[in-house]
Amino acid sequence: MRKLRHFIYLILLIALDQYTKYFAITRLKKEPISVIPKVFKLLYHENTGAVWGILSNQTGLLAIFSSIIMIVMIYFYFKIPNQKKYNYLRIILVFITAGAIGNLIDRIFRKFVVDFLYIELIDFPIFNVADCYVTISSVLLILLFLFYYKDEDFDFIGKKKKEDVNVLDGNKNE
Repeated sequence: MRKLRHFIYLILLIALDQYTKYFAITRLKKEPISVIPKVFKLLYHENTGAVWGILSNQTGLLAIFSSIIMIVMIYFYFKIPNQKKYNYLRIILVFITAGAIGNLIDRIFRKFVVDFLYIELIDFPIFNVADCYVTISSVLLILLFLFYYKDEDFDFIGKKKKEDVNVLDGNKNE
């Protein structure tokens, strides 16, 4: 039930990201919107690179990288034990995966990522909702690793299930 709920969250997060990008294309391409004058603006931008424009015009490479991240996140999501203490980790992986998929959709279908959130006050690089998912979730993930989880909480990563080991040894449990 939890996995179905998380899958629904994933779809909704991707839909929100794509809707905001659609808004940016249809509305902001014509004219930017100043939300807080000289502080925060909605400004259309086509990004052919990654964060801060690195790897510009490397859409194929970035699509492959995004796909790998997405596959790794999904793999770890299904590897996490079904215990309450891992709920935060599961939700964070859903957000990171949604961000990776949101930008991957752009790279595949548009050949660039639509960015539109601009913090004018500090001239911060323009970003989008998927970037927010990935960045905020990554910071929270680091905080969880530093202050919430212990090393032994991740012992499940390197261990195979008992029945998997028995099958590999030729001792199938029947």
